[in-house]
Amino acid sequence: MDLTTITQQLKEHLDRLKAVYDKNDPPESNNDKDFFSYVKEKTTPIYELLAVWEEEALKIVKEEKINVHPHQITSTRENMELVLMHSYYIDVRRKRYMELNRSIHYIFDQLLREIS
Repeated sequence: MDLTTITQQLKEHLDRLKAVYDKNDPPESNNDKDFFSYVKEKTTPIYELLAVWEEEALKIVKEEKINVHPHQITSTRENMELVLMHSYYIDVRRKRYMELNRSIHYIFDQLLREIS
């Protein structure tokens, strides 16, 4: 799978995660094993795709000298991991969630522009 396809898939996941954040209520208990299993099942494929994305994006950043810094790629992965958890556990204020969401979209969009 190429970086453009992976990035577009992650953007779609990010939009779906925002919908999850908007419509769900926080879990009754953060120690609920069933809820943890549900979240793990839903997020594991995204975590795996994100790891591949980071590896491929860092290769292109280093090879092609595009206008995205390696630190931005790493930070975007970390932010996406935060959004994954915040989307289900609803444990962050909306303003912070939206800042993370916009930041991730910005880097995804910038990367897509640069590699197109």
